[in-house]
Amino acid sequence: MSEPRPSIVILAGPNGAGKSTVAPDLLQGMLAVSEFVNADVIASGLSAFDPDSAAITAGRVMLARIRELAEQRSSFAFETTLASRTFAPWLRELRTSGYAVHLFFLWLSSADLAVERVAERVASGGHDVPADTVRRRYRAGIRNFFNLYQPVVTSWTVYNASGPEPMLAAERLESEPLKVYDSGVWAAVQRQRNE
Repeated sequence: MSEPRPSIVILAGPNGAGKSTVAPDLLQGMLAVSEFVNADVIASGLSAFDPDSAAITAGRVMLARIRELAEQRSSFAFETTLASRTFAPWLRELRTSGYAVHLFFLWLSSADLAVERVAERVASGGHDVPADTVRRRYRAGIRNFFNLYQPVVTSWTVYNASGPEPMLAAERLESEPLKVYDSGVWAAVQRQRNE
């Protein structure tokens, strides 16, 4: 009997989209994911009273941990804004080695909404991200979702996270055609691709 195919689940979206909030519901029972690696949680563990000061170290710890899990052929999940290009070649390599790579993208309707959500999080005691960084990551994340990450993942799903609950907008599952559930939202996401 062969070993089950290991999976990587990527929870992606701009700062303030609610990735950490929806992770337990989205990941629980969905796939055989043994670990959710979250740099924000790592930063809180490193510096409970000032997690922002530990963000860079937490990012390094997260990268080391997901690479370690991949070397062990474990199934795992992590979150990212997709603003960086770094994961794309690595994910392509892992997919070639037999991993299934599933990407869930939580879309917000504007960079302004992302900035507002981060401000709300800070007011509730959460970690801050400067507004200019949120805006830069917002644009880069959408562009990279289409140009870098869609081509290398096994399946992807886009949720509209602009309202109180994420709503399914579109998905492409392994070996299946694109399914659009909300054509207005999907058209808006596609328009932002080149902005």
